[in-house]
Amino acid sequence: MSKKLTLAEVIELLNNVEIEALEGVTFEGDIEIEIDESVMNFREEANKLIESRFAVGTVKEWTTAIEEVTIGATPANGGTRGHAVTIGGEKALPYYFDSEMKNPTCVVAIDVFDMPIQLAKSVRTSYEDVMESPSDWAKKVVSEYHADMIALHLISTDPKRKDASASEASKTVEDVLQAVDVPIIISGSGTHKKDPEVLEKAAEVSEGERCLIASANPDNDYERVARAANQYGHVLLSWTQLEINAQKELNRKLIKHCEVSRDRIVMDPTTAALGYGLDYAYSNVERIRLAGLTGDKELNFPTLSVSSNAWNAREAWMISSPLKEDSNWGEREHRGLIWEAATGFALALAGCELFMMMHPGSAQLLKKITRMLGGSINEEKTDLSNWITKLII
Repeated sequence: MSKKLTLAEVIELLNNVEIEALEGVTFEGDIEIEIDESVMNFREEANKLIESRFAVGTVKEWTTAIEEVTIGATPANGGTRGHAVTIGGEKALPYYFDSEMKNPTCVVAIDVFDMPIQLAKSVRTSYEDVMESPSDWAKKVVSEYHADMIALHLISTDPKRKDASASEASKTVEDVLQAVDVPIIISGSGTHKKDPEVLEKAAEVSEGERCLIASANPDNDYERVARAANQYGHVLLSWTQLEINAQKELNRKLIKHCEVSRDRIVMDPTTAALGYGLDYAYSNVERIRLAGLTGDKELNFPTLSVSSNAWNAREAWMISSPLKEDSNWGEREHRGLIWEAATGFALALAGCELFMMMHPGSAQLLKKITRMLGGSINEEKTDLSNWITKLII
């Protein structure tokens, strides 16, 4: 049919119908256009089509919950801890609230070492009065810095340090257990040949306390470490290096060959710090969490982040020079705190629930941010001009 169109109708038509360009063509006088009736109603028809094909539905529930794991045993459960910590149990991604988050999404264990070590100045000032005594160190981070847990590192057993025996290290474990009543993580020195012996003895002297033994990994005798955790009633840390398939394989071996029960496994897929591979660590943890929520029973376990790895980054502790490009890095005393907290927060968003940290200010900041996101505390108005100073004090 033929129909005369007003100028407004022609503009409307040309705005919504693709036509080939007519280069070098001009029009004079009236324009008569022959058009099919259905084209005139194309917008209404298109809207109907979109509504029929893209109807908004409800959010699909995740198929598999993350395993719940309890660390620490109270007297009612055969231990001496004042409280236990339960992590996991999520049925949704962090802070999306597709389902209830019944357990804390951020539990912080502050590092304690069994001998004095070199630390960044801003960390050392918090602990220099207790670094000679692991038990006093543990008391301080609990009483003054409100650590949820203690991460005890038996680094003196390293042959390149003191080469302390497994028996000597186990005495330190006993002292720390008597000094504080929070759950503890027991870690070796990272020496693959010696750690299984050290962790085996440490597990024995802490029997019944349901500690987190760190760690079983592909490079050490993980079967020996797993047997010790099973025998003495502990939780086991499954540690791999930034590779999702390696994490699956180790978890599978711990469950099938070492007979570690599912409620006694926590994963550590390795934390790469801000500026040193954090993007890859985030992606790895997020992929693990997505796989666990969608039915992968070899990956649906709670996850730990060693956020204190952030102190290995030179930006966290190096003195900046006014003559070099690093002059705008900011105050050295504050950089490390922010670097560690930012590393932890990124991995909290990816799916980690348990964090090893060094700086008490970093720990407090991470807990505050995650609790605000989780809704357990209300957001507060902050004076941004001195928020770091307030936090440290």
